[in-house]
Amino acid sequence: MKKPLAEFIGTFTLVLFGCGAAVIAGMGTGPTSIDVLGIAFAFGLAIVAMAYGIGPVSGCHVNPAVSFGVLLAGRMSVGDFVQYVIAQVLGAIAGAVVLYVILSGKASGWSGGLGQNGWGTGYLGEYNVVSAFIFEVVATFLFLVCILGVTQKCNSQHITGLAGIAIGLTLVVIHIVGINVTGVSVNPARSLGPAIVGVATNPTALAQIWLFIIAPLIGAGVAGILFGSGLLEADT
Repeated sequence: MKKPLAEFIGTFTLVLFGCGAAVIAGMGTGPTSIDVLGIAFAFGLAIVAMAYGIGPVSGCHVNPAVSFGVLLAGRMSVGDFVQYVIAQVLGAIAGAVVLYVILSGKASGWSGGLGQNGWGTGYLGEYNVVSAFIFEVVATFLFLVCILGVTQKCNSQHITGLAGIAIGLTLVVIHIVGINVTGVSVNPARSLGPAIVGVATNPTALAQIWLFIIAPLIGAGVAGILFGSGLLEADT
């Protein structure tokens, strides 16, 4: 149970700190408010922290799309993949529940949002479904290229030791570009947790969840196949 437990904790942390930064620190104005850059770094730094905290145990996927790419790259078994995904989804839901409880204690000004992903009229930059789908596919593909690239066995110990920083910073730049498009998912569990817990106040997020499952899996799948086939694996 070590690996699923680690994945549960890692995904819990990502949702609590990443979505928490967007909803708690991202609301309002003044010295306690952050902007897109602050939210982007919250997600990225959460990944960096967990990469070194649980990485030695499970590899710190904390993302069903990452696990899917790793599976297609031939680096994990189907059994482990299923366990990882279950743990990741449960961790994301638990993180959203804790965030909901915290926000419920706010006297005023909270609309019920939990950092849900979305698109269309009324959502951040109001991009359409095509823009949202393309962004999520491409961003997840590039995210997996970084992850699968820096974790190749042929890399030196020095490069492998910096993998968590490289992956976290990649997630930062993805958020800088994409927050106004979809809020940035590239992670079905991260989208599913807040959408389920916050369905009473934002049913649209759960109705749109299909995109944040399908698009990241497509992007991750393509990257996984490219590495699994040897086209992006380094020569040894």
